Amino acid sequence: MSFVMGQSTPRFRRCLTGAIRGTAIGVLAMTVLIGCSPSDPEPETPGTEALTKLITADQYKNTLSYIFGPGIDVPAQFAPVTRTEGLLSNSLATAGVSSGQVQTVQAVASNVASQVVDVRYRNHLIPCRPESLNGPNDACAAQFLSDVGRLLFRRALTEEEVGVFTEQARFAAEELEDFYAGIEVVLEALLVHPETLFVIETVEPDPASPGQLRLDAYSMASRLSFFLWNAGPDTELLAAAESGDLLAPGGIERAVDRMLQSERLVEGMRAFFDDMLVFDEFATLTKDPNIYPQFTSVTAREAREQTLRTIIDHTLVKDQDYRDLFTTRSTFMSPNLATVYGVPAEPGWTPYTFEEDSPRAGLLTQVSFLALTSHPGRSSVTERGMALREQFLCQTVPEPPPGVDFSVVTMPDAHYPTQRQRVAAHLETPSCAGCHRITDPIGLSLEQFDGAGAFRLTENGAIIDVSGGLDGFEFEGAIGLGAALRENPELPRCLVQRVYSYATGAPPAIESRPVLEYFNQTFADNGYQLRGLLRTIALSNSFSRIQKNPVEENLLAASGSR
Repeated sequence: MSFVMGQSTPRFRRCLTGAIRGTAIGVLAMTVLIGCSPSDPEPETPGTEALTKLITADQYKNTLSYIFGPGIDVPAQFAPVTRTEGLLSNSLATAGVSSGQVQTVQAVASNVASQVVDVRYRNHLIPCRPESLNGPNDACAAQFLSDVGRLLFRRALTEEEVGVFTEQARFAAEELEDFYAGIEVVLEALLVHPETLFVIETVEPDPASPGQLRLDAYSMASRLSFFLWNAGPDTELLAAAESGDLLAPGGIERAVDRMLQSERLVEGMRAFFDDMLVFDEFATLTKDPNIYPQFTSVTAREAREQTLRTIIDHTLVKDQDYRDLFTTRSTFMSPNLATVYGVPAEPGWTPYTFEEDSPRAGLLTQVSFLALTSHPGRSSVTERGMALREQFLCQTVPEPPPGVDFSVVTMPDAHYPTQRQRVAAHLETPSCAGCHRITDPIGLSLEQFDGAGAFRLTENGAIIDVSGGLDGFEFEGAIGLGAALRENPELPRCLVQRVYSYATGAPPAIESRPVLEYFNQTFADNGYQLRGLLRTIALSNSFSRIQKNPVEENLLAASGSR
């Protein structure tokens, strides 16, 4: 079977890259970059498509928390979407809303609207006061609905829209003889409005590049905000869009720099890595309680949290090299997780550093990766190897052929006590060997960690051999694997591809490869710091430029910019 590379395949690189690889343990990759320099300008790009896409449940929650405060209860759960080229976010442009989901969102909207007008919260959440509680007040209703509608729709409302919403509030208040009941009815409608639930990107001719299209100011504000904050734009960003400052010279740079220094960036990057690391699968993760009694739903939840805390601390708090996430011994620990790791822990979440002689270092030795890539009752060398290639190297491992006999792998006996001995059968089967040669040597190096992520030296009484290999490098154990992955040139390239996809809402097109190479080079020049990568992408022409289609060609022709 074949092995399919992701879109960062070397043969498509704009800058010629040569890698000198060794097979001895500890030999590191050396990459020679030719034809790129830090001063190279961003290459020309046709841009991305203007999308209409469903926002996620978390984006909905985060937006409402910003508007109404973190105390608002938003029990939203949207229907799942299919993962496309490594990210759920790549599928949001094709996601719709089913009738059942409409009912779910309607119930959430009703719940939120009732909280906003609740007598305990209304004076804080609705800044104006009606002259009478028993009937309509157009001025107060218009002020509140205009302000809230602007944040929900991510644009300024027209006078006509404000008038319609105010009239609806008046009618409901008269019928119900309650001003706040009228507000509640209209607010509920706004919370399920298509412009709230969907990001609808619109375009305009780019005055700085005749013949080109760009996102308009409000669409640019939304793309920036959902990318960096995982929520709709705040008041300041919308004001910049409305005034024209956002698309004026230096406007996007000012906005991006402010957003990158905001505490809300943490939530945005937690959402990105949660998507990239397939953490949605924690919702269905289970372990056999007879085999792994210490692994509970609390363990799963805290394993997810541990990894996200580690990533955010490393990349945003300390601004360290992204690649070092796979060799760092620094993390965070909770008492529940400590029982799996076999280490002491203080109450709550506290920083923790594994000893130099510990078998643990980097994300690959954390419970989240090890447990998610295992079966309910045993580890899986193939799943672990496949996950590493797909999540961190953007490579696709094909599905197994039909009719494969897995009994040798799943049923150990005296002849095959360890995973290494059992998976060797795959390498003897021609239809299996092609894929297993690129996954199993990776997973075998992690076999000292069981299906729950706990450390072990033996399996069924036999000493575990943790020699492994990755793309020409041979090493021993998880520490060696982390070091080899850190030096793999595809590791940072994969992150660039994933971040760019996440930012624009779709997998990169083939025409985007030159600009991806530009991002790769600037990422390297900036010491592989995440914040620098986010800034480079957000300020790039490829982020704001929109590909022309027949409708947009007509827009350019009508504007005289063609």
